[in-house]
Amino acid sequence: MPYTPSTRHAELGPAFYDVVEAARFPAHVLRYRNQAWAERVGLGGLSDAEWIGHFGRFEPLPGSFERPLALRYHGHQFRAYNPELGDGRGFLFAQLHDTLDGRLLDLATKGSGTTPWSRTADGRLTLKGGVREVLATSMLEALGVYTSKSFSLVETGEDLVRGDEPSPTRSSVLVRLSHTHIRIGTFQRFAFLDDEASLARLVDHAIGVAMPECWREGAAERAAALLEQTCLNVARMGAQWMTAGFVHGVLNTDNINITGESFDYGPWRFLPVFDPAFTAAYFDHSGLYAYGRQPDTLLWNLVRLAECLLPLAPKAALEQALSVFVPAFRRALAGQVLRRLGLAPRSEAEDAALAQALWDFLQASRAPFEQVFFDWFCGAGSAARAARNARAAFYHGEGFDSFSALLQAYEPLDASRLDQPYFAASAPCTMLIDEVERIWAPIAAQDDWSAFHDKLGAIAAMARSYGTAPASGPGLP
Repeated sequence: MPYTPSTRHAELGPAFYDVVEAARFPAHVLRYRNQAWAERVGLGGLSDAEWIGHFGRFEPLPGSFERPLALRYHGHQFRAYNPELGDGRGFLFAQLHDTLDGRLLDLATKGSGTTPWSRTADGRLTLKGGVREVLATSMLEALGVYTSKSFSLVETGEDLVRGDEPSPTRSSVLVRLSHTHIRIGTFQRFAFLDDEASLARLVDHAIGVAMPECWREGAAERAAALLEQTCLNVARMGAQWMTAGFVHGVLNTDNINITGESFDYGPWRFLPVFDPAFTAAYFDHSGLYAYGRQPDTLLWNLVRLAECLLPLAPKAALEQALSVFVPAFRRALAGQVLRRLGLAPRSEAEDAALAQALWDFLQASRAPFEQVFFDWFCGAGSAARAARNARAAFYHGEGFDSFSALLQAYEPLDASRLDQPYFAASAPCTMLIDEVERIWAPIAAQDDWSAFHDKLGAIAAMARSYGTAPASGPGLP
């Protein structure tokens, strides 16, 4: 498939980014190459040496940026405003198009060296941090979450000192593939600077590259339409996180983009069992970004975006746009429950009741979160399969009976998926924190990557079984 490059972000001009240089690393060892998505964007034919040249040494991709762009933005970090943000250890390396649907995509980095926004940091990424991001994005994509894709991971041969892991520790540079890196924090920067002209330009650019359906003749109408679509996108993302049992951990406004594409994985975790108070970040002492608070936090962030747009659109129009979030999230949550269970929808009321019954059961029973979705994929027809589970005792009692009774009315979307070898196993593929540590330990101790590759193989098998592998569609929800 043809590689089709772009330089669209450069059209915004230097008020939106800084031209930077990549760090020079002492070594370049290719540790991960996302061949499926490389094929999707027309780069599948690169040799490993060419791959390292572009994604380790950052030699320009033909037709895209001659030099990388460190993007400028602000943001609320744990609800404290920070005007000193920006790409401090990454940059926008290239833009290109998805060969299946034509979407403009970004190739951006993490750990590629210092920029004007690095402050006192070294601009590097630990190898463990890179491994964790590959695992997170692979797992989320397989679970049907609209996420950035870990495109490349190269070990870079430096010793890094970090306070949250044994040091010195190994270094890496990651490249991720995303639909856009336009964040809520990008808008916040121009609002903070009282730069209405740049704010209006950003709205028009964002609509042009990411949501052309929001184009309106009037500037005020465009700003309100962008906010409404962003609310819908972010509501979908929140629902996908909740049904994947995923806790992002750092829901700052600079980590939420307008397309509702999950990205920037630091202290993420998956739930062992349903627990609204479960947190991912060891430094989140108040539980601000706990699992159960994620929807409210996303709405809080969207209100900050609405505030940025007040110079461009009437308050009433922006409030109307914001009002779509709560009902959209509720609909999306029920829809994502059905998707995860492989069931055809019925009425909105029935679907919402089924989802609520499932949450009630999960909370009351403390059943393993991912196991329940695995056991009941395709609905009531999986009863015999679920009964073979060693943990089937969870499925007896009043709490489960309410969910089970509602489940009887639902038909599977594709019962033949149960013929996949994945569903013959007794337990699903999971990504709990102890598993991540078991994958990392042999890499750190013996440079043994076998557990890492085995887990990626298991995730790929899960994705094929659920129909979420990259080749099956455009990667959209």
